[in-house]
Amino acid sequence: MKIPTLRIYTIAYLIFLYTPIVILPIFAFNNSTAVAFPLQGFTTEWFYNIAHDDVLFRALQNSLIVSSISSVLSATLGTFAARASTRYKFPGSGPLMGLIMLPMVLPDMITAMALLVVLLSIGIKLSLVTIILGHVLICTPFSVAILTSAFQSLDKSLEEAACDLGEGPVSTFMLVILPLVMPGIISALLISFTISLDEFIVTNFLGSGEPLLSTFIYGQLRFPKYVPNIMALGTVLVGVSIILLTLAEFFRRRGIAKTGSKDTGGFL
Repeated sequence: MKIPTLRIYTIAYLIFLYTPIVILPIFAFNNSTAVAFPLQGFTTEWFYNIAHDDVLFRALQNSLIVSSISSVLSATLGTFAARASTRYKFPGSGPLMGLIMLPMVLPDMITAMALLVVLLSIGIKLSLVTIILGHVLICTPFSVAILTSAFQSLDKSLEEAACDLGEGPVSTFMLVILPLVMPGIISALLISFTISLDEFIVTNFLGSGEPLLSTFIYGQLRFPKYVPNIMALGTVLVGVSIILLTLAEFFRRRGIAKTGSKDTGGFL
C-alpha cells in the first residue's frame, strides 16, 4: 500500500505545482478580461499590448541591467568562495562559509529590511545600485552551492601536473582549472540571472521608484483590466525561465562529463 500511496501523493503534488503554469498561457490567449471559464475565444491582443507598453519596456530594461550585473558579480564571488573552501583550509572557514550561505535560508523580508536599515544609516540613496547589492547578496549562495560541486569534482592531479610543468598558481587557475569549471560558472550565471529577475521583496524594499519587472507586475495586478496583459507577460517569462534553466542544466551536465565525476542530481 505504501507504493501506490506515494505514487498518488507525487502525482497530486505535481498537479498542484504545475497547474497554475499550464493555466497561465491558456488565459493569456483568452479573448476576455475575466480570468474564468468558459473561455471566450482566441486572441493575441494581450501580447500586442505588452509589446507596446513603454513603462513595461523601461521595467524590462532595468531588470535586464540589474539581473545581468547581479549574476556576473554573484558568479565571480561564488567562484572565489567555492575555490577557497574546496582548495584551502584555514581557521574559521566553516563559520565563514556558513555566513556566506546564510541568505539562502533567511527570509527575504528579513534580509531586505536589514539591508535597507544599513544602507540608509550610512547615507546611501536607494537606486538600481542598491537593488543590485541586494540581489548579489541573495544570489551568491546559489552560485557558491553550484560552483562548490564543480570545484570538488576536479582532479587535483591536473593542477599538480601543471605546477610540475612550471606553471604558477595564477596561470594554473586560468589555463587548467577555469576551463574545467566554466560550465559550472555558466550554470551559476544563468541561475543567478533567473533568481534576480524573479526577486520581488528585495527589489521592492531597496528600489527608488524605478520600475522593474517584479514591481511592475505587482502594481498592474491591482487593476483587473490589466490582468490579461500580465497573463501574457507571465507566459513569456515562464518560457524564458524554462530556457534558462534548461541551458543551466545542460552546462552543469557538460561540466560533470568534462571532469568525469558522478552526477548526483540537478535542476531538471
